[in-house]
Amino acid sequence: MLSLIEEIKNRLDIVEVIGSYIKLQKSGINFRALCPFHSEKTPSFFVSPTRQIWHCFGCQKGGDIFGFIREIEGVEFGDALKLLAKRAGVELKKQDPRWQTAKQRLYEISEWACKFFEKQLESSQKGKEVKKYLKDRGIKEKTIKEWRLGYAPDNWQGLSDFLVGKGYKREEVMKAGLAIISDKRQATSDKKCYDRFRRRIMFPIFDLNNQVVGYGGRIFEATSNKQQATSIEAKYINTPNTLIYDKSRILYGLNKAKMEIRKQDQCILVEGYTDVIMSHQAGIKNVISTSGTTLTIFQLKILKRYSSNILTSFDMDIAGDSATKRGIDLAQSQDFNIRVAILPPETDPADCILKGLSIWEKAIKDAKSIIEYYFENAFSKYDKKTAQGKREISKIILPIIKRVSSKIEQCYWIRELAKKLEVREEDVWSDLQKVTTHHSLGERKVFPGDKGISQSDGGKKSRQEILEEKVISFLLKKPEFFLEIKNLKISFSTSLTSQIFREVKQFFLKKKPSEFNLEKFKSKLSPDLNYLIGYLELSDEIKKDSEFDDFKEFKLCLSQLQEINLRKKLNRMGLQIQNAEREKNKNLNSLIKKFNTLSQKLIKIKNLTSSEP
Repeated sequence: MLSLIEEIKNRLDIVEVIGSYIKLQKSGINFRALCPFHSEKTPSFFVSPTRQIWHCFGCQKGGDIFGFIREIEGVEFGDALKLLAKRAGVELKKQDPRWQTAKQRLYEISEWACKFFEKQLESSQKGKEVKKYLKDRGIKEKTIKEWRLGYAPDNWQGLSDFLVGKGYKREEVMKAGLAIISDKRQATSDKKCYDRFRRRIMFPIFDLNNQVVGYGGRIFEATSNKQQATSIEAKYINTPNTLIYDKSRILYGLNKAKMEIRKQDQCILVEGYTDVIMSHQAGIKNVISTSGTTLTIFQLKILKRYSSNILTSFDMDIAGDSATKRGIDLAQSQDFNIRVAILPPETDPADCILKGLSIWEKAIKDAKSIIEYYFENAFSKYDKKTAQGKREISKIILPIIKRVSSKIEQCYWIRELAKKLEVREEDVWSDLQKVTTHHSLGERKVFPGDKGISQSDGGKKSRQEILEEKVISFLLKKPEFFLEIKNLKISFSTSLTSQIFREVKQFFLKKKPSEFNLEKFKSKLSPDLNYLIGYLELSDEIKKDSEFDDFKEFKLCLSQLQEINLRKKLNRMGLQIQNAEREKNKNLNSLIKKFNTLSQKLIKIKNLTSSEP
């Protein structure tokens, strides 16, 4: 596996790969950009072509080409490997079918099904009628192919027979969500399976790696066959949850929209497949859909990777408890900034675009904040001059204000509500304290199992970490400095700096500083340690602001590290002395003596440390 990874790295240029996602600017021998993983106005994201690494000095994220793809695409290592292998033209060896996992088989079945539906749309007589219908709805030929739209024929086992012919079992077709058992009550021998999707326009649903994982099927009701459509048939049916498809974790169109969402720092959320497709076709590409489900915590977790701003065109019943309203409430509880696009009555984004793109563009431009939207709707529904009306209005608006994390913003909206209701602010505050939001919404800002990028501390490192990295950096570029540290006892706070220091120390205990060769030294280290060294070299190139010569700065770093170490020891010893006094321990005098010795040592070091590097 290691040789395969190295082959992919050797074939790809990290600057070219990262440059396809974000705009890079030349900065000396390196490149820089605004970091795509946190908000910033001054570029702190750097790419080193010589070391083939990237690092953000703002949020402290960094790594190699695989690390970047994992972060930007929000995928695991295996998926990053597939993406980069494809880009590099490296063929991943196919596994023996006997050893393929059930999951891999389902991906294959879903892909073959997509090809089957595409062929039916292109070649069958009914498919041509469907294509005409799609074009009449404003969807162009190029768009049909890009989104891989298809048609499921009016045939009980057409797809199933096709997939069996490709070597898959009917049981596997059912596990992919493409077939159903005729009657579960029948004896096993009498059971038959039939295609789940028949006489439907097929919308393939893709994961973030552009793999087909499920389908949405819309009943086809062209003019010529309206009478065939029955009222008991659902307009849309979807693939049930499978090993590769979980509707609570999939967002339709995100595979195509993710980079535009990051670029625009806004996600436009619509209800239907055609709304997404038509909007992308019209050039507004930061648009996705929830595939017919309400927003879930898992979908919001994924969206948070790209933007915290949501614009929705959903038609919400603000006074009710609709699934749409619950999803928006959930998004607000997770600190998403939400705006609402107001569309003309009885229209959706696809209708607007068909009538004129300017209608959809204006709705986006004039979108109102979620609280403004609730204010307008609540005050239009109820009479603010009556006690009943005031109560109903506050019942709608106060839970929304309660979820606002900013106290300043809360104060503003409380003042506005009090003014409009013509009541005292104190009374509104009092009612707000009584409001409880749904427990199902979860804790603010916390996603289950979320290991994403934390921006709460701006990615800042402690002073000790900075000093440790400087000491290591000096030792690597000035091996002779090791003589100054040889007999010092310094403990490092991070495992990586500690490991590198151990490796350096072992080398110099056996050989002379003049024999040190950095490239040979790096060749024996782990990828993590190599990355840290690369980062230190990159940092040294970028931050050339030292007022000291190297040796003076190195000595100063050592003194300050010793000071930090001693302070920690004194703090620990102080607690030991307190415990000894409380328990009247016989070791008390010994502890006090050691404490005084360390204190004198700290004073001497502080006298040497006159300024900070």
